[in-house]
Amino acid sequence: MSGRTVERARPEPATRARLSTVDRLLPVWIVAAMALGLLLGRVVPGLAGALDAVTIGSVSLPIALGLLVMMYPVLAKVRYDETHRVLADRRLMITSLVINWVVAPAFMFALAWLFLPDLPEYRTGLIVVGLARCIAMVLIWNDLACGDREAAAVLVALNSVFQVLAFGLLGWFYLQVLPSWLGLPTTSAGFSVRAVTASVLVFLGVPLVLGLLTRTVGERRLGREGYERRVLPRIGPWALYGLLFTVVVLFALQGRTITSEPLHVARIALPLLVYFAVVFTASLLVGRALRLGYPRATTLAFTAAGNNFELAIAVAVATFGVTSGQALAGVVGPLIEVPALVGLVHLSLWARRHLFPEPTEPVEPGVPAPAYES
Repeated sequence: MSGRTVERARPEPATRARLSTVDRLLPVWIVAAMALGLLLGRVVPGLAGALDAVTIGSVSLPIALGLLVMMYPVLAKVRYDETHRVLADRRLMITSLVINWVVAPAFMFALAWLFLPDLPEYRTGLIVVGLARCIAMVLIWNDLACGDREAAAVLVALNSVFQVLAFGLLGWFYLQVLPSWLGLPTTSAGFSVRAVTASVLVFLGVPLVLGLLTRTVGERRLGREGYERRVLPRIGPWALYGLLFTVVVLFALQGRTITSEPLHVARIALPLLVYFAVVFTASLLVGRALRLGYPRATTLAFTAAGNNFELAIAVAVATFGVTSGQALAGVVGPLIEVPALVGLVHLSLWARRHLFPEPTEPVEPGVPAPAYES
């Protein structure tokens, strides 16, 4: 064979018959978890206060624990010694930075003003959601859609660094500078760098360290094949269990707020739906146009479309108050994002069959194609 690079496709996802009940019925379980949380928040007196009594980085302790359980198995699956391949992919890195920190916040700003011109508190809350780039649940959605785990880990880490450095600056730009240039009302807000940093350290740093240590120790004792065959199947299901637990607790905390303002929730939900659909689809098509292959194009799309609602809620509550319209907009974020991104997982798998003809992933000659679990 010549020295040129050839391409091979990743194996197709496991058939439905081989998936666990949670995997096969994920949309049903998530809707059920949301409904259970909303119901608990409405009918159990004092539940929200009890759940929110202890916080980590301005986020409820139960939610923080659920997120850690959710993210740890995904990060334990990452082959960290292969992340250099992602760092060397300049097209992916530059495209992700531009979409996440230029295009997506600007698009959310436009949607907020287009759909909520008469509701300044909700509008501001949506803009804050647009600035909080995803560092948590995106790993779950990317994994379910058979995206590139190593790329997801690198892009999430990159988002985390930029979140600490740029969140406050972009908040000042989109709430004060840009509206002033356009002759629109401005919003004064001070964002705490401490709150942003704490969110990144808790929701990415802790599970990242645990995942790295688990893989390092596991591979030393069992080898890579033994670790991925014996350890990963045991810890893998906990990612979805953590996701469902997080959804229940989140909606139990905010259930009364959501159900008390149904019309306002609907108005906030519409631009969010447009945002998720447009940003994801556009990013996936950009990845296809750049010939990134399905796994990395999917990772690009999910890291662009997802938002860090934990940070958005924490910042809105700390800056504007727990009963503010800005906080309600942050709460509605996961109400729309969770089912929307579950739907986008299915859209992504459909696109894999129809928009990304094999082969999809470059592999150097003589190097066996990597094995990925669906």
